[in-house]
Amino acid sequence: MSASTTPPPSGLRDLAVLPKAHLHLHFTGSMRVETVREMSASHGLRLPSALEADWPVTFETRDERGWFRFQSLYDAARHCVRGEADMRRIVREAALDDGAEGSRWLEIQIDPTSYAGFVGGITPALEIVLDEAASVSRVPGAAQVGVIVAASRMRHELESRTLARLAARYAGEGPGAVVGFGLSNDERRGDTDAFAAAFDIARRAGLALVPHAGELLGPNAVDRTLDALRPDRLGHGVRSVEDPRTLARVVEDEVALEVCPGSNLSLGVYDEIEDVPLRTLVDAGATVALGADDPLIFGSRLVAQYEVARLLEFSDAELASLARASLRASRAPTEVRETAFADIDTWLAATPT
Repeated sequence: MSASTTPPPSGLRDLAVLPKAHLHLHFTGSMRVETVREMSASHGLRLPSALEADWPVTFETRDERGWFRFQSLYDAARHCVRGEADMRRIVREAALDDGAEGSRWLEIQIDPTSYAGFVGGITPALEIVLDEAASVSRVPGAAQVGVIVAASRMRHELESRTLARLAARYAGEGPGAVVGFGLSNDERRGDTDAFAAAFDIARRAGLALVPHAGELLGPNAVDRTLDALRPDRLGHGVRSVEDPRTLARVVEDEVALEVCPGSNLSLGVYDEIEDVPLRTLVDAGATVALGADDPLIFGSRLVAQYEVARLLEFSDAELASLARASLRASRAPTEVRETAFADIDTWLAATPT
């Protein structure tokens, strides 16, 4: 799916030129649907109908069959990524698409074990992504790209420590560096406490700690993640609203939430746009960074998440505040943030056309 270029309705500022940071985007899930179809064809593979005629898909994940269907579809797409050229293409297109939607900074999340078999190991897999992130960040109009290394809750915790040490080796600042360490996949699986050692390794390396929590499970899972992993941000975290004490803790600990309305709706976490608790989170004082999660699967990119906020009656001033929050919660270089802040002010000062 290409970046949105549709002009805004008359009288509204263009959300595609609002400067912002994108902090919740998965590597395989970032692909354009046309890209995965081309990769599938070039490698002689067959895609599920959900990535062909039936795309995009809505899932029901209140039971585990729905999550299995989502994960199976994601795995089918990942199976089409067969080497260095494919990996570089994904990073480059993600940066260009995000840049076209106003992102000044992108933190793309990858588990290098998923691609290691085609390129000679997890270290070459990560190095390919970092090299392309540095390269595309120099392209005019592209978002600058930092990388988050993510372990999977579905795998043994010892693997997470290996990935944390790998992330620490390439930790740095600016485009083409590892800037964070995450924990992804079905949060109903695995023991959160068992991953604490990996997060300690990443913490010592100065990386942002960004595990998923609080989407498929409720506030108890958020509390446990805060206790065990001491994160800087939470992937999702929306269900912290179900317990005022948990939400107050998130705010007090200054843990930013990467809220992805499109995936919340597609995965059946919420039934309607009006159910997404974005207003509740913001009014409580939480730092919120909107994210697209997996555009390949859910069919919506970053600007669409800001459009959801607009449908929830966020004013342009409030949308500008969300964009500023995304930059503050990021690991973007200071000069990127400061330039974006100034351009947000310019966006807000401009008269809507």
